[in-house]
Amino acid sequence: MEIPTQLRCLFGGAVEQQDGTYLIEVPEREIDLGELQKGETYRVAVLGASATDDADQTPSDATRKRTPSTPPVAEGEQRTVEIEDIGDQGDGITRVERGFVVIVPDTERGERVTVEITEVAKNVAFAEVADRKNHD
Repeated sequence: MEIPTQLRCLFGGAVEQQDGTYLIEVPEREIDLGELQKGETYRVAVLGASATDDADQTPSDATRKRTPSTPPVAEGEQRTVEIEDIGDQGDGITRVERGFVVIVPDTERGERVTVEITEVAKNVAFAEVADRKNHD
C-alpha cells in the first residue's frame, strides 16, 4: 500500500449510524499532536479492517505527547498490528500512525502479532514479535 505524503494521521475506528448519517470519531490524540485542526476540512480514506487494523492499539502517554515530526513509537513500546506486506529482505512490514513504517522479522503477510519496538529511527522502526495471534 502506498502512503501519500499528505497523510496527516492514521487511526482505526468504527463507523456509527446516528440520525440518518454515519460518523467516524477522530481520537483526541490526533488533535493534540497538532496534525489536525478543529473546524478544518480534511479528506478521509476508509480502508477495510484487514488493511490497517490499528483499532486496538493504545498509544502510550509518551506517544501521545510526541510532536508530528517525531516518530509515533518508542523503544520498548508494544503494539498489536497486522503485517501488511513483506519487504525485499523477507521481513514483515506494518504501518502505525501517520503511515509510519515498522519492520518485523519472522512474520507473514496478514499475520496478526503483538510486537515490541526495539529500535526507532526518524523514518522507520524495528520490532520483534512478543506474541502471535491466531490466523483467521
